[in-house]
Amino acid sequence: MARFQPPQRYSSPHLPFGDRRDAPFYGRHIISVRQFSRDDLTYIFGVAHEMREMVMRIGAFDLLKGKILANLFYEPSTRTASSFVAAMERLGGSVIAINEVRYSSVTKGESLPDTVRTLEAYADVIVLRHPQQGAAALAAKYARKPIINAGDGAGEHPTQALLDLFTIREELGTVDGLTVTMLGDLRYGRTVHSLARLLSLYRVRLNYVSPPNLRMPREIVAELEAKGVPQAEYDRLEPVLAETDVLYVTRVQKERFDDPTEYEQVKDAFVITPQVMAQAKERMILMHPFPRVYEITEEVDADPRAAYFRQMEYGLYVRMALLAMVLGKA
Repeated sequence: MARFQPPQRYSSPHLPFGDRRDAPFYGRHIISVRQFSRDDLTYIFGVAHEMREMVMRIGAFDLLKGKILANLFYEPSTRTASSFVAAMERLGGSVIAINEVRYSSVTKGESLPDTVRTLEAYADVIVLRHPQQGAAALAAKYARKPIINAGDGAGEHPTQALLDLFTIREELGTVDGLTVTMLGDLRYGRTVHSLARLLSLYRVRLNYVSPPNLRMPREIVAELEAKGVPQAEYDRLEPVLAETDVLYVTRVQKERFDDPTEYEQVKDAFVITPQVMAQAKERMILMHPFPRVYEITEEVDADPRAAYFRQMEYGLYVRMALLAMVLGKA
């Protein structure tokens, strides 16, 4: 039986990346989508597209050989944690994975700044997920090495928003002129908070579909209104489905309702089935940050417009790009 051959690593001097300490984003923290301009996004997505091409052609290469990532997760994670590990290893780097923080010195009372300053003694970049909003900004205040926010409570999830926007661009070819409908838990869903802010840099129309107690936070609506972004709110999907180019679904969580009967009354209004998709455009995409529970039935997976598994793959390329950029290799 032939032995398994690992992906060839590419170290040619013709690689379109190099050690560029004067490059944009070198040494910078990735904390919030508010730090990005539209030109920044064009640059990031250009690098991500190149990463995609390189992975498809070669599999892995040595751009970050000798670099170490510390993956510091205070909350459970499957996709975000594993995609950062895969991104670093595809680039030839190494990973310190800390996914069970409760077993670390934190249980002894160690502060987040001390944990970060300890890890940066061993690593070149730190990816942080934390249940407290603002934790990434606090870590960045004390860190000498780049901090990448992988989600801070109900605050932001900037790398998810970047991969979401990259997915839209790669799947539909543009962002300008699209109608994006966000459905589900818009109050606590940090992914939709960050994505809405990024979309405000483009010419888009936003629809928000949710139960009344899970509406998009007023401060975000006001922020986008001040930028002139057309927005509308609904408690049902039917009025806006036919005009939607991107349907972004999040889970409506039963635990968010004080009255269980109220949840039972609204839950079926936020489930995507083949019958629902039959009312949508032929050229549109269905997205979800995952994990899903019941809000998109498995029968929808076969629909070519269901982009959520491709969305995860796009996340690999965006996170590869970010790691290369903050380490001065893009």
